Amino acid sequence: MTTMSNKIGAGGAMPPAMVKVWDPFVRIFHWSLVTCFVIAYATGDEIERVHVAAGYTIAGLLAARILWGGVGPRHARFSSFVRPPREVLAYIRDVALLRAPRYIGHNPAGGAMIVALLVALAGTCGTGYMITTDAYWGSRLLEHFHEFMANSTIGLIVAHVIGVLIASFEHRENLVASMISGRKRAAD
Repeated sequence: MTTMSNKIGAGGAMPPAMVKVWDPFVRIFHWSLVTCFVIAYATGDEIERVHVAAGYTIAGLLAARILWGGVGPRHARFSSFVRPPREVLAYIRDVALLRAPRYIGHNPAGGAMIVALLVALAGTCGTGYMITTDAYWGSRLLEHFHEFMANSTIGLIVAHVIGVLIASFEHRENLVASMISGRKRAAD
């Protein structure tokens, strides 16, 4: 589905046609996850109730996103963006050579990043929950692993943001704005 505005841009040029890519659930999930992770990371041991509530909310968001990845619309489905490692590495090589193809949905590196973030966040939530149980209460090893998973998630987030900035620059589009509006430019 392509929609075109009747407005004429500067210099008499027509604005590019836009297509709906990110459905409301994906966009709300994304920004809710960002918010909850910031809250959980910032509160840590300082405000335990808030930290735990944010962690449970993240776990619920992850479960909903995994379900949506199987039944949601085309660009939300894992089958549309999870690619084999060989394709991911080839895409990263093409990014480095400034010849990476543009994708309407997630590119192969973005798909790999989503999987990595989901795994890291699930590990962080799982270890966080385990720490609250009688079986693992007071386990310093598990607490350290929980912190390691959270800090690893920060590293992945930094890589994700860098990847978004590189793709935005390389393809001359604002990917952050598209995760807010749900729309991207239809064609190059």
